[in-house]
Amino acid sequence: MSSLVSTSHLQLAAFALGTVGWILCTVSMGIVEWRVWHVDNTTIISSGIAWVGIWKVCFISYLHVSPGYKEQFCHKFSGYDSSIPHEIYAAQGLLLIAMFMGLLGLTATIFALRNICMGITHKTVITRFFLVGGFFYVFAGLCVLIPVSWNFYSVMHNQSIAFPPSSYMPSSPAAQEAGAAIPIGIVAVILLLLSGTFSLSYRLPVTANTITKF
Repeated sequence: MSSLVSTSHLQLAAFALGTVGWILCTVSMGIVEWRVWHVDNTTIISSGIAWVGIWKVCFISYLHVSPGYKEQFCHKFSGYDSSIPHEIYAAQGLLLIAMFMGLLGLTATIFALRNICMGITHKTVITRFFLVGGFFYVFAGLCVLIPVSWNFYSVMHNQSIAFPPSSYMPSSPAAQEAGAAIPIGIVAVILLLLSGTFSLSYRLPVTANTITKF
């Protein structure tokens, strides 16, 4: 058992990094600050700042107030908003996939670490579960990387969005910048890819003193 545990330090780190990366992936998916738009017309957008997320767009307004948001108006995107750019819809789907893949990676890693702590291995099952977990981590990291990079590219090029009239948003901002969700997503990508690399690097020691089940 001691030899097994001594060979799994990187995999313990992989579990810790994967857990934090998965949490950050979930956080980035939930917050609205993907893009921060600065607008000149403050008649409706009173603060002159709007936050564009992957599920909705929000801004402070003294004229249009949505229930439960005090002075914050939010317009939720729907599948019928054909004007919403592809990178937003891609982010919705890919981040949901990443959250699910990351959860599977954590489950596989927990199962492998449990067997290591008990000193039990069924042939190469520990290695296989680490490999499967590593694959899920890497896949989740790539699923986060694509929408984060795509939306960051759109921000850097100040691309416009043809919002529907019901959102009270202009089609283009005076300027825009990356919101908090993008750096959070970048950190999540780094942690998930590191976690996957550490998990994939595991090799079961041949001379380990284990209880083998056939």
